[in-house]
Amino acid sequence: MKYNKKKAAVLLLADGTIFYGKSVGVEGVATGELCFNTGMTGYQEVFTDPSYFGQLMITTNAHIGNYGVHNAEVESEDMKIAGLICKNFNSGFSREGGDGDLQDYFIKQKKVVISDVDTRAVVRHIRDKGAMNAIISTSGTDIAELTKLLTEVPSMEGLELSSSVCTKAPYFVGNEKASNKVAVLDLGVKRNILKCLTDRDCYLQVFPMHTSYQEMNTWNPDGFFLSNGPGDPSAMPSVIEQVNKVTADGKPVFGICLGHQALALSEGISTYKMHNGHRGINHPVLNLSTKKAEVTSQNHGFGISEEDIKNNPNVEVTHVNLNDDTVEGIKLINKNCFSVQYHPEASPGPHDSRYLFDKFVKKINSY
Repeated sequence: MKYNKKKAAVLLLADGTIFYGKSVGVEGVATGELCFNTGMTGYQEVFTDPSYFGQLMITTNAHIGNYGVHNAEVESEDMKIAGLICKNFNSGFSREGGDGDLQDYFIKQKKVVISDVDTRAVVRHIRDKGAMNAIISTSGTDIAELTKLLTEVPSMEGLELSSSVCTKAPYFVGNEKASNKVAVLDLGVKRNILKCLTDRDCYLQVFPMHTSYQEMNTWNPDGFFLSNGPGDPSAMPSVIEQVNKVTADGKPVFGICLGHQALALSEGISTYKMHNGHRGINHPVLNLSTKKAEVTSQNHGFGISEEDIKNNPNVEVTHVNLNDDTVEGIKLINKNCFSVQYHPEASPGPHDSRYLFDKFVKKINSY
């Protein structure tokens, strides 16, 4: 157990609100859009999720780090959050088989963390005021200086971030003798999504976000997958153009999160920035076909327009959020495509929605 004396730290929001805390680990400054995650477990998977790139994470669970870290529980090669704000940060861990503690993990990756913050007050504030940019500092608390730095941080609205986290070159995943070949358009894909596909006898080629439909189709895949990722979906016009060509192919297409939004945009369905996004592992979603509720894992700050869907006869809503009635899933009536806003691979989270991967493979086999 470490008993380092903590230095003063500060959290400054774009509207001028200030919260004070203590430094954990490296000294420095981190900026980004402030968002909160309500998950009680799975913090390592959350911190390494590419969809969180460019965001400051505030955890609503009071204790973070209790069970340390494990080398296998990552969704990408390194941490993707810009920084962390929490209440109680545990520098030790109690888990047998753990590979280290969370404090060392943050220090090795040079990520700024502040603890001892009234996280309930912060979450209530941005819940009412809406998502906004913020800055955290463990190397100085001069508000005037931090305010100047914060004004230079770009808004998440209109920001393209997938190119910062997607693969730079195509690569293969799985058994090349598998029954199905799936082309994955990487917008910031999580490793467990790829595993959910390879577990279902799929051989994958993962392509960079700016890959053309023609290049992906040269591999002659049996289906296409559009991945999750960070940023504003409307800031990727060239990707949307290729998605439109992918969906016209006739082969099955499955999209998750940003991939879901890209599919919607390719059909003329607009996206919008939410007042506060959905981030956690207990969001209730209604499957309109089965009339069953699913407890889902979610991470998104943008949604697709329900009004635009009503005016498009080729798009049908398949899932809705039971908290706020937002659209959580669609299918294209005139094309072999479907998508969901949430994360059925659920890493972390419940496995209620993993049937969607089975549905995708079944569509491939039928095709």
